[in-house]
Amino acid sequence: MKLRVKLTFPQHLIKEPVLFTMAKKYDVMPNIRRARVTETVGEMILELEGEEKNLEDGIQSLKDQGVEVELVEGDIIE
Repeated sequence: MKLRVKLTFPQHLIKEPVLFTMAKKYDVMPNIRRARVTETVGEMILELEGEEKNLEDGIQSLKDQGVEVELVEGDIIE
């Protein structure tokens, strides 16, 4: 299954390996489509691919850390 999401990282998480940790822990493959990082905020559009339960758990872990997660129009579901 694939989902297209927008992640918005708060300032304190910009330099942390949040995406890498989530991908490794939940066996989710991220494909970064677009990213913009400033001193105060990080934004990223990406596709996440994996089993549905892994995607749900991975996304929840991002939210629990303070990352804002939004589904993007045109989600790809296989």
